[in-house]
Amino acid sequence: MAFTPQFLDELRTRIGLADVVSKRVKLTRKGHEHSGLCPFHKEKTPSFTVNEDKGFYHCFGCGEHGSAIDFVMKTEGLNFPEAVERLAHDAGMEVPVDSPEERQRAMRRQTLYDVTEKAAAFYERTLRMPEGRAGLDYLRGRGLDDATIAKFRIGFAPDGRGVTKAALRREGIADELMVAAGMLIEPEGQDRDSYDRFRGRIMFPITDRRGRVIAFGGRLLADDEKAAKYLNSPETPLFHKGRVLYGLDHAVVAARKAGTVIVTEGYMDVIALSKAGFSHAVAPLGTALTEEQIGEMWRLVREPVLCFDGDNAGQRAATRAAERALPLLKPGYGLRFAQLPQGQDPDSLIGSNGPAAMADIIARAEPLSEILWRMETGGRLPKTPEQRASVQKALEDHARRIADSTVRGHFSRNFRDRLWVGGGKQAGSRAGRGGAVSLGAGAGQVDAGTVQEKILLATLIGHPGLYDDVGERLGNVAFLAPGLDILRQEVLKTMAGAEGLDSDGVERHLRDSGFSEILDSILGPDFLLNAFFARRDTDIETALEGWEETYALYRNTELRIEIQEEQQRLTDGMTPENFNRLRSTAEQKNEAMEGLPDTAFASVSGVATKH
Repeated sequence: MAFTPQFLDELRTRIGLADVVSKRVKLTRKGHEHSGLCPFHKEKTPSFTVNEDKGFYHCFGCGEHGSAIDFVMKTEGLNFPEAVERLAHDAGMEVPVDSPEERQRAMRRQTLYDVTEKAAAFYERTLRMPEGRAGLDYLRGRGLDDATIAKFRIGFAPDGRGVTKAALRREGIADELMVAAGMLIEPEGQDRDSYDRFRGRIMFPITDRRGRVIAFGGRLLADDEKAAKYLNSPETPLFHKGRVLYGLDHAVVAARKAGTVIVTEGYMDVIALSKAGFSHAVAPLGTALTEEQIGEMWRLVREPVLCFDGDNAGQRAATRAAERALPLLKPGYGLRFAQLPQGQDPDSLIGSNGPAAMADIIARAEPLSEILWRMETGGRLPKTPEQRASVQKALEDHARRIADSTVRGHFSRNFRDRLWVGGGKQAGSRAGRGGAVSLGAGAGQVDAGTVQEKILLATLIGHPGLYDDVGERLGNVAFLAPGLDILRQEVLKTMAGAEGLDSDGVERHLRDSGFSEILDSILGPDFLLNAFFARRDTDIETALEGWEETYALYRNTELRIEIQEEQQRLTDGMTPENFNRLRSTAEQKNEAMEGLPDTAFASVSGVATKH
C-alpha cells in the first residue's frame, strides 16, 4: 500500500513521538528531549533519547534511530503499512485507500497548494500597488512595519468581482481549481459565473505547520453592515479550520524556547504580539478552541496560556475553552488563563502600556482549576453549608468530566479544600494542616502524604543533581498541602533555570523568595532524622534510592485516598463509568508499588525511615 506524502505529513503532525515511545519506554524529560532505557538492547544507564523537535529517537548505545513509524515497526514487528495504519487509528485518522482515485486526489491537493501560493503572492503585490493603498495605510496605522507585514505575508484583495480570478487565470490556473481552493464562489445555476470570494479586504494567509499557504482570512476595510468584518476560506481539501492555528509555523521554535505558547483571539493579536517580541503566539480561526487545536498545542508545550480579550465575549471564550479541555487533561498537561484588563486586547494593551505589561499578564496566568472555581463561586467563598454543598456539587461535576483519575482526584481535593477551609471545623479535615479535604480519607493517611511531600522536597534541595532524574515526576503532581505545593513549583523553576546551582545556592534563593519558615520545617536536623538520605552529606546514589522509594510510598498514599473516593462514588451510583474509574485507580496504585522493596522502608507515622 502506498501513502501520499501529505497523509504521512499529517500523521506525523497529529501524533506525538514521545507519546508513542512512552507506551514502551519510561521517559524522563530533559529540556527539549526525553531519555530512557533503550528498548532495543539491555542497559542500566539510559542512553536512549527522543527528540520531538526533530522527530526522531536515537540510542547512543546500540545506534538504533528512527521515527515514530520506525519505532512501531521495530517494537511490534509490523511492516510499514501496518505501522502507519496502527498510528493512524490511534490518531483518529482514516487511512486512505490506495486507488487511482486516491492518487488523483493527492495530486489535486498538491495542485491546490500552487493555487493558494499564487493567490498569496498576488495579494502581497497588490498591497504595494495603488489599489492596495488603503490596506497598507490601515496596517501602518495599526503600527505594523514593513518587516512584520512581510513576515506574515499580509496582502490586499482588490474590490472587484473578478480581479483575483483574472490574475490567477494569467498564471494558468483553471477556474475549477480556484473554486476547489476556496478562492472563488460558484453560484447555483449554470448561467451564473463564479466570482472572487475576497473583495476589498486585507488578506492574512493561513499556513500549515510547514509554512505552506492553505487558506486565507480577510478583514473588510469599508463599513458594510451586510458583510462580515472577517471572512475565512471555506473548508477545502487543504483546510480544516478546527485543526489549524494561525501563526503556528512562526511560533514553533519560539514556543519551545519559552516553554509555553500564547493563545489569543485573532490575526492582529498574533501579529502585534510577534512584533512586540512574543513570537510564540497563535490564534484559532474565529471559533472556540477545538480538541484538535488543544492537542496540537500540547504536542508543542505542556501548558499553553490562553489570553483572550478582557470583555464578556473574551471571558465566554475562556470558559468554553476550559470546559472543552476538561476531558482531555492528563498529568503534566493543562491550560493557563491570562486575564486582560476590561476592554483591552493584546494589541491595545501593548500599544498603551508596552510589552512589559503584556509580559506581566502572561506571568500571572492562572490554572484551569481557578477558572472553574471563579465560574461557580464568582470568586467569593459561599457562606453557608448549604451554599458550599451546592457549589461543591457543581465543581465535582466539572471534575468528573476529567478522564484521567489522577488529575480528577487532584481537582476534586483542591475544590473541597477551598470550599471547606473557612466553613467551620470539620471532623478529620485537613484544612487546618494546609491540605485538601478528602471524603473517606483518614488523618493518618493525610499526615503520611504531607510528611512524604516534605521528604521529597528536602532530598531534592539537598541534592540538586537529582533534578534530571526526578524533576519531571515532581512536576506532574500537585502536593496536598498548598504551601508545600507552592514551594515545589519554586524549587522546580529554580533548578530548571539555573544549571549547576548547588544546594546552598538553591536554599539561599528560596529563602530570598520568602520560603524561610517552611524551609526551617523541612531542612531542620529534627526532621531529617526521619529521612537520613535527604541530608546533604549523603551520596547522591543513596539519595536517589531514598527519593524513589518515598515517591512510590507517596503515590500509594495518594492513590489509596482516590480509591476510597471512587468506592464512595460507586456506592452512590453503580454505573459502568464509576466502576471503570475505580478499576483504573486501583491499577495505578498497583503500578506505583511495583518494584518497591518490602523491607527497604517502614512507615512510622507516615515517615519513611531506613532499616
